[in-house]
Amino acid sequence: MPLKELAERRNILHRKSDAQTVLAHALSDVQIGDVAVVSSFGAESVVLLHMVSEIDKTTPVIFLDTEMLFEETLQYQSDVATLLGLTDMRVIKPTRDAVFIDDVDGLLHQADTAACCHLRKVKPLNDALAEFGGWITGRKRYQSGARATIPMFEKDARKIKVNPLASWTVADIATYMDTRNLPHHPLVAKGYPSIGCTPCTTRVGDHENARSGRWRDAAKTECGIHFTPNGAAHADVSGQ
Repeated sequence: MPLKELAERRNILHRKSDAQTVLAHALSDVQIGDVAVVSSFGAESVVLLHMVSEIDKTTPVIFLDTEMLFEETLQYQSDVATLLGLTDMRVIKPTRDAVFIDDVDGLLHQADTAACCHLRKVKPLNDALAEFGGWITGRKRYQSGARATIPMFEKDARKIKVNPLASWTVADIATYMDTRNLPHHPLVAKGYPSIGCTPCTTRVGDHENARSGRWRDAAKTECGIHFTPNGAAHADVSGQ
């Protein structure tokens, strides 16, 4: 079945399903094939990861260590994975050769943020996802911008991307975390509601959008994993 049609059928099937049902189906859907969860272990990531742990703790979870993350994120990743008992954590990084060739001094982000994201995020993730037929994200429509209309299931190049939390609100996230006593990322309390790499993440004011601290004062709003730098749908996440 063509992937676009498969995604459309799954969206119809799950138009009234809750996130847990969508997630459970995605993890066992033979037509999609093997699926991995991609997590930043950021401000809200623990919600999706907790759902995954309740369904199948052996689910592959891919964490991108760009080697420019906050130390708090690295510790949070370790703590949450241990707390939830996730047994197939895959911490991936850009290759030594690629960094040596393209960013040996670690300053590429100052000259070209898109190239830096491609080197440290997009390419490593493409490689890590090569063996999978689909991947699961924690994106939500309320994050606005290019995310405002994301469906539950979507065709993404040669894969199916699943967004179980697409329709969730800020209140839904807070309620889920609070009722289950899930740990918050330590930087949230310090004014970072959306957390990426240290050079490109700033604190957010009380009346700003949560993602306004990412690539502040730049037209860039996405790293390229989900969208190209100009906001269009990413052309090829499969690396094939």
